[in-house]
Amino acid sequence: MRMELIVHDTPRVMLDLMHLPLERRADALRDMLAPMRGAVPVPGDLVDLHHGGGGFRVDRDDERYPPALRRLIEEDVRGQIERTVQAAWRRMREAVPDIKGPDTLQVMFVLGNPDEDYLMNTAGGYYGMGGSPGWLYLLAWPSDDVIGRIAHCAVHEFHHQVRYCNVEWNPATVTVGEHIVAEGLAEAFVRELSGPQAMGPWSSMVTGEAFDRAYEKITADAGRAGMMHTPAYVLGDTAAGRFGQEPVGVPDMAGYGVGLRIVDAHLAASGLSAAESTVLPGARILRAAGVSVPA
Repeated sequence: MRMELIVHDTPRVMLDLMHLPLERRADALRDMLAPMRGAVPVPGDLVDLHHGGGGFRVDRDDERYPPALRRLIEEDVRGQIERTVQAAWRRMREAVPDIKGPDTLQVMFVLGNPDEDYLMNTAGGYYGMGGSPGWLYLLAWPSDDVIGRIAHCAVHEFHHQVRYCNVEWNPATVTVGEHIVAEGLAEAFVRELSGPQAMGPWSSMVTGEAFDRAYEKITADAGRAGMMHTPAYVLGDTAAGRFGQEPVGVPDMAGYGVGLRIVDAHLAASGLSAAESTVLPGARILRAAGVSVPA
């Protein structure tokens, strides 16, 4: 199946925005983000959501912003995203010829705020969201460690898009196990496509005894259902508090590492690739990894 891929040229739009008077920048940002307003399930003004999510500030000048945007343009991060996502789609179709995916995929990249503690320290400087059908949202501060990984973050989020064209995602019934598997599988696919250096930092942030405790907690609650609960197990207690959810005693980002361990156990036991596993229900992957889940 052919997929139309549209990577919006936001670095140039944002660079132009930086030359506007301050009082005009908020409206310019709203115009840039407007195409995906319908895909954002959260009510509120787009500028407020942008600032709250770690996006660059439009209410002040910052001499760091224009050089960061020029670097994104010079290094062709937009083209990197397009080429890498297309390569990912080819790999998935080779592995599963009848795999389903979005007819159209649009990608919106936004510059992050280098002074935002959660973005820079907890999230490792970048993140993505792929939960809205047909849209990927990427936000990053393009440091030396991050700029080369933005396209791989797009692949991680694209994997979610394709997975949930083939596996049911019902917000009312989705389980902790399914959500954890989805994150681990997306990172395993990035590794399979582009090598371990392409992976995000999230799956290696929690180690040692803290990781072991998180693994036990998450796998014990693998059958807990409802998307009002699952992100706390993936993103950890800080994010749960930020999103108004109940913390469950999971370290920040621990769900990524737990998910990757489960997926790696499944891959070893099944002999399947991450690409081939894209279409498998989470319960099957959990069972192959030796994690008991409700029937």
